[in-house]
Amino acid sequence: MNSSRIPRILSAMKERNLTQMIVSDPAAIFYLTGKWIHPGERMLALYLNISGDHKLIINRLFPQEGDCGAELVWYDDTEDAVEILSRYTEKDRPLGIDKTWPSGFLLRLQELNGASSYCNSSSIVDDVRRIKDAEEQQRMRDASLANDRVMERLIPLTGKGYSEKELDRIVRELYAASGHSDVSFPPITAYGKSGADPHHSTDSTCGKRGDSVVLDIGGILNHYCSDMTRTVFLGEVSDKAREVYEIVREAQQRGIDAARPGARMCDVDNACRSYITEKGYGDYFTHRTGHSIGIEDHESGDVSSVNQNIIQPGQVFSIEPGIYLPEDGIGVRIEDLVLITENGCEVLNHYPKDLIVVPFES
Repeated sequence: MNSSRIPRILSAMKERNLTQMIVSDPAAIFYLTGKWIHPGERMLALYLNISGDHKLIINRLFPQEGDCGAELVWYDDTEDAVEILSRYTEKDRPLGIDKTWPSGFLLRLQELNGASSYCNSSSIVDDVRRIKDAEEQQRMRDASLANDRVMERLIPLTGKGYSEKELDRIVRELYAASGHSDVSFPPITAYGKSGADPHHSTDSTCGKRGDSVVLDIGGILNHYCSDMTRTVFLGEVSDKAREVYEIVREAQQRGIDAARPGARMCDVDNACRSYITEKGYGDYFTHRTGHSIGIEDHESGDVSSVNQNIIQPGQVFSIEPGIYLPEDGIGVRIEDLVLITENGCEVLNHYPKDLIVVPFES
């Protein structure tokens, strides 16, 4: 197991008077063991104990090479995996369970009296994962710089007459050609009115002169995700669209300026939202300002008005305000990832945010 991450987990368990815990989320197991295992419907459980007697209960269909830092306990499809797990749990003590463990497994463990009580312990791993170590920080930098290069190649293509679905295909090809294992999430390549829907599902729409184009893209590089959004315009830009763009750009910069240790996540949201509201578009900024990111595109800890958690060095999250005007066919969102430093934040994306009008080929 990772020599620095496991002690942090065990220390957090001790602080909560929890001696044992089950981790089943594949991303969390990768974070702790370096092993990506996708078990499907079969049980996968990393059993952690503050005594150090850690077990990874795993189906024989998923052979592993190398030491993962826990004893491998194998089972096959004819065996009761939960019963095997119950042989190692402390029956007279509480047991932490993470939020992704299927209820069928938990109910079976309860039938076997696997612990004295059960609690949701996901926040223990989530809180540790939220603070990126030096290796993770560098991987996030590398992933974001690679994303900048994909965006640089994508933007000129928006004026070439491709449909949203064709742009989606091109984005995926660009990531594959640049060494990414996959996209971080289904890309958003949205023209005009489609871009005024913050989570538009890509369709066969083609752009027309004057359209805004929302490009929300990210890829997975060396197991870490990138995520950024740029909005450009095809051939020309209306006065209203230009006004909206500049408001969003200023709001995003205010959010970046607010992202520093000791501030709260809600302070970053407020820095963006209050400015957009002041300019008369508060009702058209319809989502939270951002989300944490790392091994997964959306990790625990959002940038929203209700999250009063204190920002700490090592956190990485997005800052992505937007304004969406469906009746005008205008959607604008600008997104960067920031890494919190000791004194402020490092913006991980470097692709320009000046308003871009792309030559349009009708």
